[in-house]
Amino acid sequence: MVKLVLRRLSGAIPLLFIISIITFSLVLMIPGDPALTIAGDSASEQTLAAIRERLGENDPILTRYFAWIGDVLWLDFGSSLFSETSVTSAIWQRLPVTLSLAVVALVISLLISLPAGLIAGLNSGTIFDRLLTIGASMGVAIPSFWLGLLLSVVFAVNNDWLPAIGYVSIAESPVEWFKHMLLPAFSLGLASSATLTRQLRSSVITTMQQDYIRTARAKGLRGRKVVFKHLLKNASVPAVTSLGLQIPILLSGTVIIEGLFSLNGIGNYAVSAVLLQDLPVVQAVVLLSAVVVVVTNLAVDISYAYLNPKTRLQ
Repeated sequence: MVKLVLRRLSGAIPLLFIISIITFSLVLMIPGDPALTIAGDSASEQTLAAIRERLGENDPILTRYFAWIGDVLWLDFGSSLFSETSVTSAIWQRLPVTLSLAVVALVISLLISLPAGLIAGLNSGTIFDRLLTIGASMGVAIPSFWLGLLLSVVFAVNNDWLPAIGYVSIAESPVEWFKHMLLPAFSLGLASSATLTRQLRSSVITTMQQDYIRTARAKGLRGRKVVFKHLLKNASVPAVTSLGLQIPILLSGTVIIEGLFSLNGIGNYAVSAVLLQDLPVVQAVVLLSAVVVVVTNLAVDISYAYLNPKTRLQ
């Protein structure tokens, strides 16, 4: 297991280095002049030249890159071009909001998909399977922002059961935190739960046809023991792959959901930075998103080794 982790890490580090180069290069290709954006159209050439000098735009590209990546290694993403506040501090302040939304959405997705996919797979061809399959298809088709609007109207505007906007820290009030997270997290997690349900259902049906399941049944093992000891672990391998793909999708979906529910998270911060061409913020968000994807893939690979020991030898 340790060798597998080290082997995966040895591949992840060069990948992150390449991603940092691409991130730095692509952001520089964004149309427009940051100095002109900061100073305005009426600024003099002397003012623009001073701002470009302060931003380091006159330095060679390689010099600018190595200076930037050297600071990034110490989690210093520079300062915002407009507010002149630390990008790292701003992201750190908004991280609990985005992290809370993504984690609650993931938990909701798993709470729905695990029993639904297992029931549908074990009862393939029955009315339960058909209803769950139709529900999963509808869940994939419904846009998260439309579902969020619908939930806000039903549970917040018409009935005042749950808050529609804002965020309360979990340290301040766990109950209020959960109330504020429920609607946006459900809006974000429903599509993921539908995808995971379909994947788990297909995997359960395939696994049920394997010889070791027939052998376990022939030995007289009870159905519950067959499911939890032999079926679920082996059927989880394809589902884990789908789960790994859903985590970046959940994080990207926070951009829309945070705006819809007025959550001051990283997604809202990134949208504002793009509109203002605040390059340090854009670079930081893009690079951190890439790190999340790489770490997620690493976790999926390690879970493979636990679920299927044969992968440790590959």
